[in-house]
Order: sequence, then C-alpha cells, then structure tokens
Amino acid sequence: MTDQPVLRVDHLTKDYGRGRGAFDITLAVGRGECYGFLGPNGAGKTTTIRHLMGFSKPNKGSSAILGRDCWRDAAILKNDIGYIPGEIELPAAMTGAGFLRMMEKMRGVTDHGRTARLVERFHLDPSVRVKKMSFGMKRKLAIVTALMHDPAVLILDEPSSGLDPMMQKEFIDCIAEEKSRGKTIFLSSHFFHEIDAACDRAAIIKEGHIVSEMDLKALKAKEGNGFDLEKYFLDFYREEAEGRTGDES
Repeated sequence: MTDQPVLRVDHLTKDYGRGRGAFDITLAVGRGECYGFLGPNGAGKTTTIRHLMGFSKPNKGSSAILGRDCWRDAAILKNDIGYIPGEIELPAAMTGAGFLRMMEKMRGVTDHGRTARLVERFHLDPSVRVKKMSFGMKRKLAIVTALMHDPAVLILDEPSSGLDPMMQKEFIDCIAEEKSRGKTIFLSSHFFHEIDAACDRAAIIKEGHIVSEMDLKALKAKEGNGFDLEKYFLDFYREEAEGRTGDES
C-alpha cells in the first residue's frame, strides 16, 4: 500500500480487564483494498470494529477514517461508512420496506434505484415485518442498508453469517465489485473462503493482539492453486501453541 491509508488504527488499546479487549492494535488499509480480520470468538475483532465506528473511546491510541478521528468525528463519518454489525438488532414492528425508507431518509439517499437493485440482488422480501424475519433475512436487510448510500468505506463484522451458500457467493461478488470501484473494506469473518476470495491482506488476532499479518496476493502468487488459507491459519495457531509450550518447558 503506497497511498495515504483511508483507514488507520494506531496503537489502539481498550482494556476490559482479565485479558479481554484489544491491545496495541496497529493497521492501515488503503483505497480500493479489502483487509481481512481473522480470529476466534473473543479475540478482539468486534472491539476493534466498535472503535472504528466511534462506539467506544480507546484507553490509548487512536483510529481514523478519511483523515478524521473515529471517536471525535463519529457523527461526521457516518455517511461515509457502510456498517454491518455482527449482531443484528432491528425495530421488530417495522417492515423491511419501512426500515429501508427510514434509513434512506436519515442518510439523504436520493437514488432509490440503488436500494431497489440491492433488494433484488439479495432476494430480500421487504414486505415482511422484522419480527417475522429469519436471521438470514435480517442479514440481507443489514447488507442492503450498509450499501444503499454508496459509502466510501465498508466495515463488515461477520457480514455473511446466516446466509445460504448461494447468497454468500453473491455477497462476495458484490464486495469484489465495490472494491473494484475504489471502496476501502475492513472485513471480519470466520469464513476462510470469504477472506480468501475477497481480501488483499489479512491479520490474525488472538487474545486482543495482532499476532500475524499476511499479504494474501503474495501468498497466492507463491503457492499458486495450492494455497489454503484455512490450513495456513490452523498451522500458524498450532506452531504458535507448540512454540509457547516449548518456551515454558
């Protein structure tokens, strides 16, 4: 990445006690780049994302998007960011269509055609009330909401969880298109194929610390068709565990 980064995290620390949180996180993502965030539950992925969204103030360090501080300028940044949370909480009494209209109004969306195309692409039935939607339908609604205003930056926390395989592929294709249009994408996922297919670089986070960062393009070029991200990830964890055991002996 040679250009000035669009998204930057500098020595970010949020300590919730008992080893929980995110510690000294530093990373940068450029324009037109998709950056993957891999790690087990409780590793610090969502904590990092909450700081990028301005939901939480760090104990130390900072995060910035488009040159603006994520905590101080959160309200200004909201129209430049498309966000899919890991846990979907939506107003149960509203229909999908009502929720989309509300979000369009809040974001000043005038191109209603973009929203309609996204609804069609992800096979979302907007006439259904949220309380009657399956988890997968709520996820589709969140995807459409995140993309409707054509934001410059996408922050995605387990974005395709709950989607069937066909819709997961459609989502990955959509992300590839957004990236080709110059979008900056930060993608946290448990799905190795999603990170492998969509991301240019990725970091492994464990117990709140980034323990490895990889250039997926370079690895694929080196390994060719033999590159397996899931095997790389599991081998890394095994080697790290064996190394720690060896240090203690």
